[in-house]
This record gives sequence, C-alpha cells and structure tokens, in this order.
Amino acid sequence: MAEESGVVVSVLTDLPVKRPSEGKDNGVVSVEMEGTNNISAVIPGWFSEISPMWPGEAHSLKVEKILFQGKSDYQNVMVFESSTYGKVLVLDGVIQLTERDECAYQEMITHLPLCSILNPKKVLVIGGGDGGVLREVSRHSSIDQIDICEIDKMVIDVSKQFFPDVAVGYDDPRVKLHIGDGVAFLKAVPEGTYDAVIVDSSDPIGPAQELFEKPFFQSVSKALRPGGVVCTQAESIWLHMHIIEDIVANCRQIFKGSVNYAWTTVPTYPSGVIGFMLCSTEGPPVDFKHPVNAIDADDSKSNRPLKFYNAEIHVAAFCLPSFAKKVIEAKAK
Repeated sequence: MAEESGVVVSVLTDLPVKRPSEGKDNGVVSVEMEGTNNISAVIPGWFSEISPMWPGEAHSLKVEKILFQGKSDYQNVMVFESSTYGKVLVLDGVIQLTERDECAYQEMITHLPLCSILNPKKVLVIGGGDGGVLREVSRHSSIDQIDICEIDKMVIDVSKQFFPDVAVGYDDPRVKLHIGDGVAFLKAVPEGTYDAVIVDSSDPIGPAQELFEKPFFQSVSKALRPGGVVCTQAESIWLHMHIIEDIVANCRQIFKGSVNYAWTTVPTYPSGVIGFMLCSTEGPPVDFKHPVNAIDADDSKSNRPLKFYNAEIHVAAFCLPSFAKKVIEAKAK
C-alpha cells in the first residue's frame, strides 16, 4: 500500500496479515505481523522495501511524490520520485530500478555476455520490460536482430512514460517486441536461433519464478547456437547463497561450455549487490572473464556514453569473496 499524503509502505506479498500497533503517536507507525515476532517501522514519507526474500532488513528511500500506482494482470506497479535516486520503479513492493543507479545493472547484465563473444547477431531478452537492456544491446553494431519477450505490458507502458532514458531501447528498429510468457516463447524458438539470451528477471517469486527453474535453462540452452551465451539475474551473495547454489548446479548440468558467476554493486538493491549467472553452450569456447568484443574504446563519441561498464570492471566482476567462491566452485565441479 502507498499513499501520497501519508505512510508509504511497500506492497507485502505472501506475508501474514498486518495490524497497526496502538498508542503510537511519535511520527513512526509500527506494524506488527500477526503470527510472527516481526515489527516493521514505517516512517511517514518513506518507502520501505520489505520482503520474505530478505527477512530482518529493509532499505528505505525518502519519497517526494508518488507518480503512478496501478495493478496489472500480474503485479502491483508503482513509480515515485525519491529525494536522492530520482524516479523509482517498484513491482510488488520491490525496487526494480532507479534513475541514479540503473546503469550499474543494465550495463553489466548486457555487456558481460555480449562482450565475451565476437560479432553477436541475434539476441533475445526475456523480461526487461523497462527497456534498459534493449538500450545497452543496441550499442553493439554487429547485432541485426533483437527480440524481447515481456509478460507485463503495463511495465512497458509505465517505463516509456516515466523513464524515457531507459525505455529508449524500444526505439531501435532492430527490436521486435513480444508480449507474453517468456517460458512459452522459448519453448517455441527453433533450436540454435540466438547468439545470446539475456534474462532480466525479478526475484524468483510471482511471475518470475519459472525463470529460475531447470526446465527454463534447458529451453535457453536449446535456443542458443553452439558457443552461444546466456546471462541471467542471479541474486545476492549476501542474501541468497542457497538460491545461487541451485542455479549453479542446474546450469552446470545443462550448459557444457563455461559456467561463471559475476556480481556488481547496485545501491538500491537488497544488500547493495546483485549477481549474474553466465553460461555458454558446447561449441567454440567462451572465456567470460576476458572480454573479446570491446565496446568502450570509442564510447566517448556516443551521445549516450557508458556510465558504469568498462573492460577493467568486466574482469573484476568475476572476482568473488572467499565464502562465495568456495560454494560456487564446489557446485560448478
């Protein structure tokens, strides 16, 4: 629930019923979760991101104005103007992007795979309705076909209205939009169609859950050419190692080329970091850790220069802290 003139609170899904605590008049509204011992403090004028995906913590942003609230066939959609990160897109109570730091996610999920192969021609984006990944894919002049399959048209429309610098990706004539279920779309794709598949999904609850399961990765592998690559959003090493373990184990069984995990910093994502699973199919070898298809050499001449990605940060993204490296390498064997 979010109210422009009152308390701003993220949409809580799959959680027990809330009831306000009584006797609180100090500007802080305490909300007890029935059936649990959790108490959520919601300060008027602030958005707090609360989810069972990161229990016991919440990131908050000060709200200047709520710009949009709606409910699509799949999820709650909200846009608000924050005081420090510009406009913010929220789906089912979870921040998807902010104007200030979206570059760190969009550029990395796109260029880590595409800069690891030579002359990509055909690219499929699953999810990514905001258009940011499309914007980054379009930087690669070798590409002649960009397909995107997004299930929620409201996300596309809202992004075009409130985030034009992100949704500019839809303006590229190489882009073909498919509104529908990404799982079903992939099943219908002829074998070996794409050089790269980029899966820009939300967390593995709700409409995105299937995008983290083994049958989906099998469909991705089938849709890729020999030596083709996939990059998928793969959660936080600080919060979701159990999910990452499962993703790595599934990918190791399915993808017979390279299987690697990378990460980047995104301040408004839970724990401030987000990871990517990068895999290649059997065929020409792919070394994700050393880019071979540079895009940043002449980037200064672009009317939209890169803000985050460069060749050095590409290499560094695969350097993992010891606790994560141990688990991921064990699952990758």
